[in-house]
Amino acid sequence: MKTVLETIREQAKKLNRKICLTESDDIRNLKAAEKLVQLGYARPVLVGCEESIRKLAAENGVRLDGVEIVDVLKSPNLDRYIATAVEIRKNKGLTPEQAREWLKDTCVFSAVMVCAGDAHGYASCGGNPNGYAHNTAQKTKPALQLFKTAKGNRIASSFFVMQMPDPKWGYNGVFFYADCGLNINPNSDQLAEIAVTTAKRFKMYTGAEPVVAMISCSTNGSAHDPIIEKVVEATAKAKALAPDMLIDGEMQFDAAVVPEIGQKKFAGSKVAGHANVLVFPDLNCGNSIYKATERLAGATAIGPICNGLRRPFVDGSRGCSIDDIVDMAAVCAVTEWEE
Repeated sequence: MKTVLETIREQAKKLNRKICLTESDDIRNLKAAEKLVQLGYARPVLVGCEESIRKLAAENGVRLDGVEIVDVLKSPNLDRYIATAVEIRKNKGLTPEQAREWLKDTCVFSAVMVCAGDAHGYASCGGNPNGYAHNTAQKTKPALQLFKTAKGNRIASSFFVMQMPDPKWGYNGVFFYADCGLNINPNSDQLAEIAVTTAKRFKMYTGAEPVVAMISCSTNGSAHDPIIEKVVEATAKAKALAPDMLIDGEMQFDAAVVPEIGQKKFAGSKVAGHANVLVFPDLNCGNSIYKATERLAGATAIGPICNGLRRPFVDGSRGCSIDDIVDMAAVCAVTEWEE
């Protein structure tokens, strides 16, 4: 059976969509763009300074045949992109002069390209410490400001696709972890929305039914504290938002993923022991667990993938590999637009 990542790569290849790479002064992105052309997962667009990009490629023996390069200062579409940004942010008072300056940022430029219909999404991965080196907030803010949340969503969130080495876990070796990169301490309403939107993405990417566990330090009332009650409330609200989905909690990590422990700790739950989507109570927990799973279990972690927005955006770690960037571009390519 194919892994979820293999399925995503195949879908991306068929779709052949254009994806912007914002950290074009990082050689990893140039090598990823070269590889994307070879593999056909996406049509990569390197956004930045064309002269610098070509110089960096030449110095490192990277072939950019088939790679589009867009210069943020010299693009023939710059005036159109300024008009697009002003139209979207007119209620915030953005002027053409301010937009021209704003578009010098490669993340902003890429987001506006997507809004203008000239690219499908953008991936902001890695970063040269002496160059753009956008942090998570700088990568994400343009998407929040320009893409905005999709209809019915109140917040944006993020998740990771965690491909485990052993296919016995989750769905054919895959878990979706949320939120591991954006919301620090979501309340019960936000946590419920994170659960439902992540479950919908799971269905979009895999075609399988999501089985959602709301993770806590307690299982089915085994302990009581305000931090636990938040998860209990979020579980009830998520079930109300999506009554046809399998969502249950609160439960501990082992009860969510190990069948015999799930049966012992949460007898009668259809989710316990069989979860493929794990929703964590806060960012301290989610971010730590994804890194622990990646490093100790040897999982491949793709993300964070932004969720709940109208257009696709992925934010790769500054420590990501070339192959990570390639896979994140593929994930971005298969993510459908929402209104």
